[in-house]
Amino acid sequence: MSDAELVVRSTRVITPEGIRAAAVAVAGGKITAVLPYDAQVPSGARFEDFGDDVLLPGLVDTHVHVNDPGRTHWEGFWTATRAAAAGGITTLIDMPLNSLPPTTTVDNLRTKQQVAAEKAHMDVGFWGGALPDNVKDLRPLHDAGVFGFKAFLSPSGVDEFPHLDQDQLALSLAEIAGFDGLLIVHAEDPHHLEAAPQQGGPKYADFLASRPRDAEDTAIAGLIAQAKRLDARVHVLHLSSSDALPLIAAAKAEGVRITVETCPHYLTLTAEEVPDGASEFKCCPPIRESANQDLLWQALADGTIDCVVTDHSPSTADLKTDDFATAWGGISGLQLSLAAVWTEARKRGHDLTDVVRWMSSRTAQLAGLEQKGAIEAGRDADFAVLAPDETFTVDPAALQHRNRVTAYAGKTLSGVVKSTWLRGERIVLDGEFTDPKGQLLVRKP
Repeated sequence: MSDAELVVRSTRVITPEGIRAAAVAVAGGKITAVLPYDAQVPSGARFEDFGDDVLLPGLVDTHVHVNDPGRTHWEGFWTATRAAAAGGITTLIDMPLNSLPPTTTVDNLRTKQQVAAEKAHMDVGFWGGALPDNVKDLRPLHDAGVFGFKAFLSPSGVDEFPHLDQDQLALSLAEIAGFDGLLIVHAEDPHHLEAAPQQGGPKYADFLASRPRDAEDTAIAGLIAQAKRLDARVHVLHLSSSDALPLIAAAKAEGVRITVETCPHYLTLTAEEVPDGASEFKCCPPIRESANQDLLWQALADGTIDCVVTDHSPSTADLKTDDFATAWGGISGLQLSLAAVWTEARKRGHDLTDVVRWMSSRTAQLAGLEQKGAIEAGRDADFAVLAPDETFTVDPAALQHRNRVTAYAGKTLSGVVKSTWLRGERIVLDGEFTDPKGQLLVRKP
């Protein structure tokens, strides 16, 4: 490693082969070698010894609503990327809605990129959107470098991003399959939602009844059928209903090109603990019962669910009213996702290699980010340094999110991120940030 500009060392480095003591050499922002722990450090190279803290690849979060431009009073690239960096995330992919304009044309994508360029503390890419009237825009967006296309099968909550009916889904998916793109789908069936009781008010049980599992199950079954017919690549967003797992497992076994994500809040929070009126817990699909959560964890363990992402979807505090019917649906989780998942994962017998697989390696793979997601030669030198046994109690005032509303307030979590590194440069240390160093990412042709 004579050309190394930086060498970082830990007794616990998470590599594709497992956890081991190692020294990692970096040059030009890339990992050049993973070497024995006691490898000699070249003269002139910077050296950091993290002791027994765990060195893991920076997390890749492929489901983030940054809302910038247009709704930057909800969130923005400056605050979102700081929060993510504080939580050990080094790459995020921004969802196409909740910003104005939405990322549904190439011109709108360029607007997003211009806004993000000088604010991003980490690397940022973009999903495009599939709407009823923009099939003609999908190929140009693909060629411009979006990582895939987001669609809703039920109302999105914002007028500028309408959902697809089944005929429109078929048209969009056929177009996307024609260039082997990826469609990522909010899968809830609108007819089941309309048929469910809609009482409103502060009772969480009433809200849960308004978003039944069969809405997810039916939408996912239809998506699987379309993907099978077209040999298309599809991805189920924020899976909440464990009842859909047998459908998904059978589709995967049959060779349908489907992947699935779930979120920290479905894995760590339960319907039984949500107080009435506490709409900081509201998201769609909803947080369900503890028995449902157990099955999601089993599906992660057996590979039916591929990855874990935040679905960070913030709003201003005034939109989180105590009426679950009218409150904004979304949970802010960027800064806390690693700690929340690790806290529960270790209780269930998982180790940090599992967490890295779910939150870094497989998310990088989903987006085709071959340079991210692992500590091995040739990858970007993106790292998080974690003290896995240290705990902290969540104080909303300590969060970097623009609006510090969180469902995790007061919870004690394990895993303190000591520092975060992007391409061999430390971007946060003990809560202190450098100037933005992020790059804008585009899908590789």
